[in-house]
Amino acid sequence: QVQLAESGGGSVQAGGSLRLSCAASGSFSSINVMVWYRQAPGKEREWVAEIMSGGNANYAGSVRGRFTLSRDNAKNTVYVEMDRLKPEDTAVYYCYANVVSAFANVRDYWGQGIQVTVSS
Repeated sequence: QVQLAESGGGSVQAGGSLRLSCAASGSFSSINVMVWYRQAPGKEREWVAEIMSGGNANYAGSVRGRFTLSRDNAKNTVYVEMDRLKPEDTAVYYCYANVVSAFANVRDYWGQGIQVTVSS
């Protein structure tokens, strides 16, 4: 079993910064892609950004240039540095990982989510 633990959320004023972390733990062989999603009140969950095992990252247009992903494969952790935050970035942020087990099975895992609140 694999667990994803998010940390680093909180409240910040518009224009400020936060850094979220997502650490994977448990028994597995490797992690393919790690992804951040978010869900604002009354809205559907949306894809924010992803980073591949090799470090290539992709971003939604709404966050490109403001959010930066990085990944520490040795720690099985992905980080998102969120700069120039806007009130519309307010949401619960979820970490997702596509994980390869020791038996080469591939499964999807989700974190429990962490709140980010940006006030104007």
